[in-house]
Amino acid sequence: METPLTRLVGVRHPLVQTGMGWVAGPRLVSAAANAGALGILASATMTVEQLRAAVHEVKSRTDAPFGVNLRADAGDAAERVRLVVAEGVRVASFALAPSRELIARLKDAGVVVIPSVGARRHAEKVAAWGADAVVVQGGEGGGHTGNVATTVLLPQVVDAVDIPVIAAGGFFDGRGLVAALAYGAAGVAMGTRFLLTSDSTVPPAVQARYLAAAVKDITVTMKVDGLPHRMLRSELVETLERSGRGTALLRAVRHAASFRKLSGLSWAQMVRDGLAMRHGKDLSWSQVLLAANTPMLLKASMVEGRTDLGVMASGQVAGVIEDLPSCAELVDRIMAEARATLAALPPDPPC
Repeated sequence: METPLTRLVGVRHPLVQTGMGWVAGPRLVSAAANAGALGILASATMTVEQLRAAVHEVKSRTDAPFGVNLRADAGDAAERVRLVVAEGVRVASFALAPSRELIARLKDAGVVVIPSVGARRHAEKVAAWGADAVVVQGGEGGGHTGNVATTVLLPQVVDAVDIPVIAAGGFFDGRGLVAALAYGAAGVAMGTRFLLTSDSTVPPAVQARYLAAAVKDITVTMKVDGLPHRMLRSELVETLERSGRGTALLRAVRHAASFRKLSGLSWAQMVRDGLAMRHGKDLSWSQVLLAANTPMLLKASMVEGRTDLGVMASGQVAGVIEDLPSCAELVDRIMAEARATLAALPPDPPC
């Protein structure tokens, strides 16, 4: 199935596996790429040298195009961009809008730039700055998210920009792909659906929590880092939601102290990182501390299987996913469903 997305990045299918921290490592990315989707390596939870090693591992596992997700506000962003360029990575994606200068630097080196946005005005901005395509995530999506549904946000963005638009938030099957294409999207991006595959490195007990979740078990909280964050309900989330400011601060200090040892950050660095993640929000001190160690809260669940200590970012689609196919099986199934859905449409629908 050829679309502007497949032509732009050179993949076989208009599907993107998103760059999820601690989840989108070399094994998942290469499996998604070999299946014909665009796999995106998550770099925010890696050092520069770990990223270099991860890129080399992906390249050893696949000859297909893949991407790297970068933090535009990272202190070493320029070094990571140089690595992406030097290694010949096909795509650079961003969770936050990169600057005009950063986009130009990547494009001049032949790298395709695909930022993620949650509002039409943000899509218009990065398109004007030269982005090659944009991922637009509706409120159904996991992790940091907005409050506008994909079905409302997607057509706004499609109508506003002249670059390929990739739809995210609420997609897991071939019917969703066809719906996104009907809206004018060039493909769909999925995080939770790829997290729940046999190629994912997420511990089986954690995957079981996702599979057992109903739609009502997936919530949006601002208690973790002061920003709307969609995740599975868990012991930690419930406790944070019930906590007053004083209790929340003590709990945040306790979590920060234990995770500081794992991350190697000093207290000053953690507070500085937390403040940098505020994005103009009025965060409490407990939220500043939790914002600084949010990656470690994710690691506790996604890597160590400690769902009692960590958080589990999740799209609402976890409530309707019931199996763990391989990436190859998943992609083949989605494309077969998409073709069947298109074939079932009447050739000349009545008006």
